[in-house]
Amino acid sequence: MKILGIEGWRAWTWLSWLVAATLSLAFLDLTVFGIAVPASALLLAALTGPVGWRRGRVDRLDLTVVAALYIAVVALFRVAFTVFTTANVLGLFLCFGAGLVLGVAGPVFYTVRRGRPLSDLGLGLGNWKQATVLGLILSLIQFAITLLGYRLPAPVGWVPLLVMSLTVGAFETVFFRGFVQMRLSASFGQAPGIAIAAGLYAVYHVGYGMGGDGMIFLFGLGVLYAVAFALVRNVLVLWPLLTPLGSFFNNLSGGDIELPWEAILGFADVLGLMVAAVWLGHRRLQRKDPPATTPALGKDR
Repeated sequence: MKILGIEGWRAWTWLSWLVAATLSLAFLDLTVFGIAVPASALLLAALTGPVGWRRGRVDRLDLTVVAALYIAVVALFRVAFTVFTTANVLGLFLCFGAGLVLGVAGPVFYTVRRGRPLSDLGLGLGNWKQATVLGLILSLIQFAITLLGYRLPAPVGWVPLLVMSLTVGAFETVFFRGFVQMRLSASFGQAPGIAIAAGLYAVYHVGYGMGGDGMIFLFGLGVLYAVAFALVRNVLVLWPLLTPLGSFFNNLSGGDIELPWEAILGFADVLGLMVAAVWLGHRRLQRKDPPATTPALGKDR
């Protein structure tokens, strides 16, 4: 029996771990969560067999492009939030929006250029049912822990934040899970790819001007998201529910971001550019024969 591309008890073990890790958000200190989740995932990877550690041939071009796009995105965010700041809203948004679009368009066009299908980024219909069900389960748990019973402010205080969370969530899912994680996993193996991608996800928050205090928690959260994505290799497991919900609650409860109604149009434009990049990449690939895809977590290379 196979579930989510993994055979038998391994599938149920990883699914149970995902549910338990998400539930632990309700009672673990954030720093403890950031340590316990990666540690338990590492132990589970060792207990369920060596397949998660297998690596392929190191693709230096992949690693170079991952590093270049990562540095460019973080730099754009850093300039937006620490140079322009809210004192120059137009400059902040243009830099921030450019980083978001680059984080999706860059991986899409690089993937197409290498002759790979967009399913290598988790964009497609592969495993969409499993991804939707798993994403819904994890999202309901997260919603119950964070937003259930939460008193929302006036619509202007949360609707623009929700649109921003959807847009940023789309960027993070494609860039960090579909691109960074999958390219690292192709060269180094699934387990190292997940660990390094989660670390890069945590560190990238320096682009927002964040210090090191919350990065341990973000590393643990990155591992949770990375494992969920690796199981199904479809962005639907994380977006549009799981990652935007977490970001939305964090921004809402933090109370340090205030956006006007006009911000909705700006983030809608950014999201539209992301969709356009994916569509153009898909059209380009229609003229080529689709190559083989990378196996999901648990499958032999």
